[in-house]
Amino acid sequence: MEGATTIIRSVDDVVDARAVTTVFQPIVRLDSWNHRRHETVGYEALTRGPAGTPWEEPVPLFEAAAGRGRLAELDWVCRATAYRAALDAGLPFGLTLFVNAEPAALGVPCPPDLAPTILDAQLRLRVVVEMTERAIGADPSALLTAAESCRAAGWGVALDDVGAEPASLSVMPFVHPDVIKLDRHLTQHPAGGYAARVVNAVVAYAERAGAALLAEGIETREHLDAALGMGATLGQGWLFDRPGPLPPDVRSRHGSSTVPFVVGPAPSGGRTPYEIVAARRPTAEATKRMLLPLSHYLEAKAQDPTEPPMLLASFQDARHFTPATARRYTALARDAALVTVLATDLPGAPVEGVRGIALASDDPLRGEWNVIVVGPHFAGALVARDLADTGPEEQRRFTYALTYDRDLVLDAARALLQWIVPT
Repeated sequence: MEGATTIIRSVDDVVDARAVTTVFQPIVRLDSWNHRRHETVGYEALTRGPAGTPWEEPVPLFEAAAGRGRLAELDWVCRATAYRAALDAGLPFGLTLFVNAEPAALGVPCPPDLAPTILDAQLRLRVVVEMTERAIGADPSALLTAAESCRAAGWGVALDDVGAEPASLSVMPFVHPDVIKLDRHLTQHPAGGYAARVVNAVVAYAERAGAALLAEGIETREHLDAALGMGATLGQGWLFDRPGPLPPDVRSRHGSSTVPFVVGPAPSGGRTPYEIVAARRPTAEATKRMLLPLSHYLEAKAQDPTEPPMLLASFQDARHFTPATARRYTALARDAALVTVLATDLPGAPVEGVRGIALASDDPLRGEWNVIVVGPHFAGALVARDLADTGPEEQRRFTYALTYDRDLVLDAARALLQWIVPT
């Protein structure tokens, strides 16, 4: 294919020439829809490659770029192109622009030629960055880091395709999305046990956090009814409009509604999980031998392939991550959304599927033994502080607290995540 100045022979040519375009699909308030009109609250930007090439559709385009090691650069190109198209069309601040992003790409510096557009967008557009839940399986820590980066820029966060990946339901409270986008399969096939589990978990989170539910793939009146029945307040799909250019009158299209941004949880202030829980729950003393069954019980709760939870643990020193513990955690990591262990002298991948974080010898977390499990519905935490006994290992004494209060467990987990995903 030959354009005005560039011949496109490979995906490298696409990226080098920034040869992508953007189409937009409206996002509407579902309770405003009738056969004649609906209230648009925003648009999702969708990327297209050069027409007539193998890279015209986004999936082959991104797969080819990933194969060439240029996924992050392409991601920046697509977002900058979307921002520039929205800015040139005069998209008003009252309408929210939804833009997809690869979480790993947000950790890569912006190419210099695109930086002015990115800065212009930060100043003039109201953006929600969509991150697909499929990134959870590949690198959940990158997803959490990317969400923090978006909030630091003053933008919102959407978790996309929720329902396609069961692990997303456990990670959701830590991504803390402003918008949850229900996968089109749920909208178009709402019956069945799996759909019920997803919807129950999502609605429970949305009620606590105040997040908006957005149903994708609404193509018929039946799909709309299913979306409303699941509690969605926003939607997109062919029933409302197909992707295309922004309308000529987009400057005057914003109505009285906007996509809300939720208030995030309060920062932990550098406190450890034990400090957070002990401030709100009574503590007791026990030996390591007495606490081991409590730890094993919580770890067993992390073994749930249907609704995979997160397991976060700190073991003081690597020697406490024994071969027996390593075998348990290897098995748990096969299903869990995220398994992370913190200890001194711990390698980055102590066993298959487990992320290791090495603590400094003077780290305040070194004095604690924590086991925290968070699933869509179950949450539990054992937090213990070493009393620095000498003597037999199993007779070492700790002060500890055990809690199943979901909000408190989430606070403790967020505190531990500060060591895993620094903000």
